[in-house]
Amino acid sequence: MPRFKLKGAPERSASADLWKHTLSRIPTAYGRLTYLVSLRDPNSGIYRHHGLASVFGRDESIRALRESHDRAFLEWLMLDLGLKTADLQEYITGLDDDRDVVLKYLASSARNEFQLPESAREADRRLFHRDFETAVALLRNGFGAG
Repeated sequence: MPRFKLKGAPERSASADLWKHTLSRIPTAYGRLTYLVSLRDPNSGIYRHHGLASVFGRDESIRALRESHDRAFLEWLMLDLGLKTADLQEYITGLDDDRDVVLKYLASSARNEFQLPESAREADRRLFHRDFETAVALLRNGFGAG
């Protein structure tokens, strides 16, 4: 007899559930990274997601969010500079705020270590900052995709 999964039913793991029902719906790699950062408490570094914790428990939820942050960071990091610039442009286009205001803010806050997962290696941190700053500069100077 075939087994059917109820629509919207949770996945077997918190990570799989998070990627299937939330992160896969965010169209940009930078958007996924930014979303995950927004779930990390700036005072303690602890990730919080009420829905995930209520289904899978607090510890599993925190682990899934930390691992997903690592994954999203590496996903963005592995893009070449042209794709990073296009991804960032698409992310900014999806915001309600003025493009120039966003780019000015991103240019002044590009060294924000909070975006990076705790597990990020120093070389990866430097690469992230270098490429992020370059992508922002390219967009500010009109060299974005399209």
